[in-house]
Amino acid sequence: MSYREGVEFSLEELEFKSYKGVNFDNYTHEDLIGLWRKTLKAGMHGICFSMYEDGQQPGDTITSAQVERRVKILKPYTKWIRSFSCIEGNEHVPCIAKKHGFKTMVGAWLGDDPKKNEQEIESLIALANEGCVDIAAVGNEVLYRNDITLDELLQFMKRVREAIPSHIPIGYVDAYYEFSSHPELVEHSDVILSNCYPFWEGCPEEYALNHMQSMYGQAMDAAKGKKVIITETGWPSKGEPLKGSVPSEEHAMKYFINTQAWAKKANIEVFYFSSFDESWKVGPEGEVGAYWGLWDKNEKLKF
Repeated sequence: MSYREGVEFSLEELEFKSYKGVNFDNYTHEDLIGLWRKTLKAGMHGICFSMYEDGQQPGDTITSAQVERRVKILKPYTKWIRSFSCIEGNEHVPCIAKKHGFKTMVGAWLGDDPKKNEQEIESLIALANEGCVDIAAVGNEVLYRNDITLDELLQFMKRVREAIPSHIPIGYVDAYYEFSSHPELVEHSDVILSNCYPFWEGCPEEYALNHMQSMYGQAMDAAKGKKVIITETGWPSKGEPLKGSVPSEEHAMKYFINTQAWAKKANIEVFYFSSFDESWKVGPEGEVGAYWGLWDKNEKLKF
């Protein structure tokens, strides 16, 4: 996800929820690192899988060996892995994750190339029928990019639903407010897959937990009783600010700690974004795009 004009943080509209997060007032930098590591070691529900090393980018074919090395790094820290594509080596992610005991949310990346869309959908269906998929995500923010129409997206969702085992839930991933704007998405989803990024709405870190709770609440309202999963949320450790959102190591640690504490307290399923820093994202999102990982680009824990 990235900045969307017209969707911005407003302190006046923020509803303060019951869980306020950790009081960091008396924490030194060393204390913060210690709590961040303790939180990570305690484990999280899920994490978004970062595929690409330095010099690689979407479109490059990635080997199973590279995928397995990164999956093994994540194994002590999470129960679920989320992948974003089903071709060009991405199909290795759910298979290898399953081999190592993970559950998988597997995404078909839909864009403006009909041929690739067909390959993605067919591969997602095949992976699901092979037993490698626990949740099938049909598209990621494709409506925001205007790559295909809502009707085309719904047809893909119907097709996947009919082609895979009934016990595997399907959904579509997008920003929390898209499910209010397009109730058809809720109708054709078994589970609501909601991206919640206070950072991309210019929210200062001290209000970010409450704002994320509000985002989740809006998705819950739109879901009409269906389960809502936060499929992405995170905070970058470096890069340029966006209005009130300031990337920093301190803010990244605090946001991770508070997100995990709230998710466990409220029993909410969250896929944290992201596992490893990816240099290719400097182009699409500015400098900040390359610094969302809990691990750096060399696969070392940041803090």
